Amino acid sequence: MGRKIFISYKYKDTNVKQIDSIWNSQNRNTRVRDYVDILQRLIGEENVNKGEKDGEDMSVLEDSTIQSVLGDKIYDSSITLVLISPNMRDPSLLETEQWIPWEISYSLREQSRDGRTSKTNAVMAIVLPDADNSYDYYLKEHTCPYCNTRTLQTDRLFKILSVNMFNRYNPTFSTCPYHAANNRPETGEASYIPSVKWDDFISDVEGNLQRLERIKDNVNDYNIKKNLKTIVENN
Repeated sequence: MGRKIFISYKYKDTNVKQIDSIWNSQNRNTRVRDYVDILQRLIGEENVNKGEKDGEDMSVLEDSTIQSVLGDKIYDSSITLVLISPNMRDPSLLETEQWIPWEISYSLREQSRDGRTSKTNAVMAIVLPDADNSYDYYLKEHTCPYCNTRTLQTDRLFKILSVNMFNRYNPTFSTCPYHAANNRPETGEASYIPSVKWDDFISDVEGNLQRLERIKDNVNDYNIKKNLKTIVENN
């Protein structure tokens, strides 16, 4: 596919659908990391950089160390895929003490190396099915029976994800008459970081990556917030 892709995920979260044995050769409880293995095979391992590793603790790291670790991983990528899972957030830690928010922040930033500046990555939230094979913990389909609206429970996400969703400067809205005028769902590419179900992503990997590239081509249409500490302080 010729792209460099960074994958951000919660390594140890096991509250996800068990993967069939054809993918899970170790025959143990599935972790989010196992879904990353599938993506590597589908996209090409040589095109993928991975985020958090088992046992990495960033809560004691200085900002300069975080920048060094993540900057090098993300700099040469153009797309970031964030795997959404039920336990991706650790409530015992601040968001600034967890890897995923920093990975998203550096994906959205421009970085300079040797006189070359990288552009903001395209970013997609891929929603994994939970252990009951349901997406309802975050994404609910057909919440309006008349216009097939879907609802995203963005309050379950890290703030740097949620503030970069439904952030188009000039949004368009549904004309469905069964929504109040001040509560009409947005239509089209409403978010710089769109959300896609796992099953829908892997059924058309190339189509989803091309969709991300189209959104990135229109990056100036979105109010993108990149500074993690500012986002956490203001929300």
